[in-house]
Amino acid sequence: MTEQWPVKLSDKPTLLVQRSLRSGQNVNFDGNVVVLGDVNPGAEIIASGHVLVMGALRGMVHAGATGEDTATVTALTLSPTQLRIASHITRPPDGSGNEGHKPPETARIRENAVIIEPYQPQR
Repeated sequence: MTEQWPVKLSDKPTLLVQRSLRSGQNVNFDGNVVVLGDVNPGAEIIASGHVLVMGALRGMVHAGATGEDTATVTALTLSPTQLRIASHITRPPDGSGNEGHKPPETARIRENAVIIEPYQPQR
């Protein structure tokens, strides 16, 4: 099987944020959002498409904000205060914290629930 590049993952435009987001900062974009940095507690990302954070995601994130159930949230460290995909909402369990080094993770909707799994590149 021969792979064709570039691989098209979405028809939506993509916003590249080349900095960390601090408390009180918001990104609201009709498309995909890529952050090259951290999303700190009190910061917020709302995107109609996918969200990718090349850092720690500790703020609030809403992917698929216009109802797109196939949207995903991927981060090197996935520890949001609240995570939403389309109309599905979740938050970390009480007492959860950084349990040491974990691989990058992806959140997605599967069987009508938000699941978090280790990041797997598309093949």
